[in-house]
Amino acid sequence: MQIKNVTVIGAGTMGNGIAQVFAMNNYDVVLCDISEDALGKAMKTIRTNLDRMVKKELVSQEASDLAMNRIKVLTDTAQAVGSADLVVEAATENIELKKKIFIQVDKSCPGHTILATNTSSISITSLAAVTSDPSRVIGMHFMNPVPVMKLVEVIRGYATSDETCEAVMSLSRNLAKEPVEVNDYPGFVANRILMPMINEAIYTLYEGVAGVNEIDTVMRLGMAHPMGPLALADFIGLDVCMSILNIMYAGLGNQKYAPCPLLVNMVNAGKLGKKSGEGFYLYAEGSKEASVSPKFL
Repeated sequence: MQIKNVTVIGAGTMGNGIAQVFAMNNYDVVLCDISEDALGKAMKTIRTNLDRMVKKELVSQEASDLAMNRIKVLTDTAQAVGSADLVVEAATENIELKKKIFIQVDKSCPGHTILATNTSSISITSLAAVTSDPSRVIGMHFMNPVPVMKLVEVIRGYATSDETCEAVMSLSRNLAKEPVEVNDYPGFVANRILMPMINEAIYTLYEGVAGVNEIDTVMRLGMAHPMGPLALADFIGLDVCMSILNIMYAGLGNQKYAPCPLLVNMVNAGKLGKKSGEGFYLYAEGSKEASVSPKFL
């Protein structure tokens, strides 16, 4: 199957990154969101990212301008998917919202359209079940930041066809990504392994074994991780981490996936990490430097 026209639903951090990558690789992209403000911010972010790449001589000015011109923005979902060969849903990690989007997209897109979700943990099979043809539904889990990270986790639902999977694997390679095919179980592979590690790091802090800096330093220098698990949790969003752990706990029924009480308390307090300005670290506006939150000093 030839994929030419791509619609990305959701103009947040992941959505605008996915749109940018497709546009840079010669695909026509419709970026769709119910908020015009979100679409404006997304296009500004993409322009800034491309300008930075031009400055670093990673792409030419001409290629940057062509990529921007390939992206069109719409707030009407039905119109946005009307000629799509592929739809990538990148909305908030909420199963009911995603189901609602899939029902609407399924009614409005052509019969051949592949329906992909960028979910990091929600069941592909559950989302596929609300569509008219579950064989065309698949997970396409990009990593953040999308323009930089090479991995795409390609998740087969219970009914995903070989044709759909092969098309998405090939497409991912066309985006200069490295696709890895996995099956549809809670957390898939990336978060099935990553989230328990983050949760254990939070438990290590919660139980007073070591401080924030000490935990992250051990994992960076001892395990060669580019970022410590607590800093990474802040980057992902503590609410997102808790949501994924809850999905894994509910789906697998094992106590080891239950979120640490400290994580739950921080989310309830609105300390969500970098996006809220404070998590395990404190993030000053306009500064790239982060310091350990006073709560943990």
